[in-house]
Amino acid sequence: MKKHLKIFACYFKLNLASALEYRASFISQAFGMALSNSSFVFFWWVAFSQIGGFIADYSFEDVMFVWALTSTGYGLAFILFANVSQLTRLIVTSELDVFLSQPCNVLMNFICARTSLSAYGDFMYGFILMAIVYKLNLAAWLWFVYGVILCALMSTALLLATHTLTFYIGEATLLGRLANEFAINFAIYPEKIYAPALRAMMYSVIPMGIAVHIPLRLFRRFTPGMALLALCAMILYCAVAGAFFYRGLRRYESGNAIVTRL
Repeated sequence: MKKHLKIFACYFKLNLASALEYRASFISQAFGMALSNSSFVFFWWVAFSQIGGFIADYSFEDVMFVWALTSTGYGLAFILFANVSQLTRLIVTSELDVFLSQPCNVLMNFICARTSLSAYGDFMYGFILMAIVYKLNLAAWLWFVYGVILCALMSTALLLATHTLTFYIGEATLLGRLANEFAINFAIYPEKIYAPALRAMMYSVIPMGIAVHIPLRLFRRFTPGMALLALCAMILYCAVAGAFFYRGLRRYESGNAIVTRL
């Protein structure tokens, strides 16, 4: 575990230094993403102004909570583990050989190897939105941070599992994009607008209901059992995704490609 944490910390420092090397690009991408997300706040403000009260049992503040949580959770995932979305390409082009040849954990090594500049905008946007809507509400901030951790790890595990299908069926980039879009849509809208079958999917196959909507429920009404169950579900989902990756890795056929990492 200590070795894995050192690898994680080293990659984070290198990725952050790389991002800050081109500060104008870093700031513009982060600011652009935050600005793009802000347009949806205006949309929801108009919707609630016209309808009033609640939409599918969610108030305007509830919707802002799940929006902030999802934005920061996904931002954190792509700041720390952005390379997971490149797994299909690494397999197809045999660039996964580079990570297999190094004397450290393959999974930790490859998912931490890249960051996303725009993800910093997503990450900061959630905090700004929470500060505007919930101000110094400590309970809201507690469950926000709790949910961000769940969202970051579960969204990473979902992408890992989806792109791992490349080992079995070939090119899975489209499946990865679809899974990611489904996950985001499940996370940012009131869960009761979806049919029961889709809600069941939100709490199982694409577990964004656990990652985003459960923290909101805990903020509304704390239940120790539910909080513990969500944590256990996150650990189980990540463990299954990791095991699925290593099982698929046995099917990997090296292309003997010589690739230099700079």
